[in-house]
Amino acid sequence: MRVSRRAFLQSSGAAGAGLVVGFQLPALLTAAETAPATFQPNAYIEIVPDGAIKLWVTRSEMGQGVRTSLPAVLAEELEVDLSSVRLEQAMPGARFKGIRLRTSGSGSSSGTFRALRVAGATAREMLIGAAAQTWGVDRSTCRAELGSVVHAPSGRRLGYGGLAEKAGRQPVPGDPPLKDAKNFRLIGTRVRRTDGPAIVRGRAGYGIDVRVPGMLVAVMERCPTLGGKVLSYDGNGALKIPGVRHVVPIKSGISTGVAVVADNTWAAMKGREALTVRWDPGPNRDFDSDRFIRTMEDAFAKEGYPIRREGDAVGAFGAAARKLEAVYEYPFQVHAPLETMNCTADMRKDSCEVWAPTQTPETAYNDIIKNYGLPPEAVKVHTTLLGGGFGRRLFVDYVHEAVELSKAIGKPVQLLWTRPDDMRHGFFHPASVDQLRAGLTGDGRPTAWLHKAVGSDLTMFGLPSEEEKKDPQRYAKDGSPWGAFDNPYGFPAMKVDYVPVDCPVPTGAWRAVEYPSRVFARESFLDEIAGAAGKDPLQLRIELLRPGDVLRLGDQRLDRGRMIRVLELAREKTGWADPKAPSQDRLRGRGVALNTYFGESYIAEVAEVSIARDLSDLRVHRIACFVDCGLVINLAGLEGQVESGITWGLSAALQGKIDFRSGGARQETYSDFRVMRMDEMPAIETHVVPSQAPPSGFGEHSVPPVAPAVANAVFDATGRRVRRLPITAAKLRD
Repeated sequence: MRVSRRAFLQSSGAAGAGLVVGFQLPALLTAAETAPATFQPNAYIEIVPDGAIKLWVTRSEMGQGVRTSLPAVLAEELEVDLSSVRLEQAMPGARFKGIRLRTSGSGSSSGTFRALRVAGATAREMLIGAAAQTWGVDRSTCRAELGSVVHAPSGRRLGYGGLAEKAGRQPVPGDPPLKDAKNFRLIGTRVRRTDGPAIVRGRAGYGIDVRVPGMLVAVMERCPTLGGKVLSYDGNGALKIPGVRHVVPIKSGISTGVAVVADNTWAAMKGREALTVRWDPGPNRDFDSDRFIRTMEDAFAKEGYPIRREGDAVGAFGAAARKLEAVYEYPFQVHAPLETMNCTADMRKDSCEVWAPTQTPETAYNDIIKNYGLPPEAVKVHTTLLGGGFGRRLFVDYVHEAVELSKAIGKPVQLLWTRPDDMRHGFFHPASVDQLRAGLTGDGRPTAWLHKAVGSDLTMFGLPSEEEKKDPQRYAKDGSPWGAFDNPYGFPAMKVDYVPVDCPVPTGAWRAVEYPSRVFARESFLDEIAGAAGKDPLQLRIELLRPGDVLRLGDQRLDRGRMIRVLELAREKTGWADPKAPSQDRLRGRGVALNTYFGESYIAEVAEVSIARDLSDLRVHRIACFVDCGLVINLAGLEGQVESGITWGLSAALQGKIDFRSGGARQETYSDFRVMRMDEMPAIETHVVPSQAPPSGFGEHSVPPVAPAVANAVFDATGRRVRRLPITAAKLRD
């Protein structure tokens, strides 16, 4: 059965994310049991005699700050100083059996918020009970305060460490009281990254930093064409390089090849250069991405799968006084995290231990057990810090490669992907094309919206069976394509369809997954409607969202009122109604775009650009982001995520593109797949709409509106529409 994309990516938040289940595990001691020296009210918290609090973190840290925000929530309810919380990384196994350790869907905070609060409150109440019992006083006269319990009438104080043993014998409160939000000390404030100093000083341990006694290092020569394989190889030249120990063919992963194992990375890389491999280029030797995208447009003639049907959109379009039509194109993209894929594996006859920067440690754990027939207790998967995830590290192909290699050589080995390996041989964000049509009355009122999206299934979920293909609702019931299915605007008639096309490129989740391409098309075309109707594009969006009701689409609940509020805040804070400042040397423009992330968070962005009058130079000067994501746990973390997402979105909008020629990806490094440099970055602002709604996460959310906001600003400045990414000065002059 093919796994639903949305279910896989969002399960970390949708079902309470495992922590809700985990905190209900019967891990508490009873009075009849021998009391431990430490207090462990559940699988995640331990209070030791010196008063330190251990928290087992069930999410991977890949730059989003979960090793700060999650302990901050616990510290808030437990009434301890954040500095006293020591972190341990949760590992798959008996302790966390049945608990999701996957990090995906921007759900780390939203999925753990209430569970962590309940866990902290439970421990707090049990500690208060232990102190009251020790003093022989009414518990109502006691309160928790910065790692101690205080008896208010007498001023007596007992630290949590001294109460740990007795607290373990207290009854577990079924519904512990949670703090009133008005009394929060940490939640909603700017909390500095607890791991920031270690990261900037080079002391933090990423996957690439792992060192195991007796460890060798390996790199792989991989087939240059999609789906190709090794015909034969000669490793004699490689083995002559000083330090090279083994040459081993590897069949695991998505890009097979031959590994060169050596004492150090340099020797392994030099050995790879001396390796001779004959390749079978396979059936995709002639694949060309430009040609493929052109053939994707042929799919507009197909009916496709129905996604939305509201009113008679075809009839309304045919009867419209004015008709608009446009095609938008989004190219292949690569993840390109700063830390390339890597894994250290020690595979032995009766055990396996792995160290990996992964978003899905439980997948690696379960796969190793299944593939090698090992008992669960014999497998250990250590999750290191991730030097960027962005969806790429949802896949554990590089873990399989390292484990296979370690088994072959009988020693621990660190398999390292070089930068070209990472650029050319991973999973890619699929290319897509979108056809949009709109009907308008003579005075500019929209009457119909027709959207036909064409793209490829993400191979990370597996390709659909022939039986699944027969289900006309197989995309709509999954809320897919994102951004096309959950179009929030109130058109009188709407028709949305999706046409999947087969593609040989391995494809997977990329930051915000399906949203960037569909939102680029949708929000850009809305500006085209505004231009044709002679309306202000921000005001048009507000009008299409009125009366601010709630739109229910499947299990999604889109609050149009919250969307209107972020647009109104954008209008206020950017001076949207003010006339543009005149400039003699450059053309200036502003653009707006809006999106919702599954009806949980709402984001508007306004971009300000300038362009040389001869169209030779484009600069983005400012992007202001307006956010309603419910209660903000860490304002500094939110601002960091906004800035990170906008940087990611700008890289794709202005520079990012992967080209395939002769069956393989062409770009290899940051020199030919450019990302934003510091001197190219605009000023970024974050404005938050106050909300009492539960936290809804904010990892990917600021990415999708970037490209359309910039494209709309370019039109405002030049009168030229940009419908293909990346946006370059050369395209503006075409």
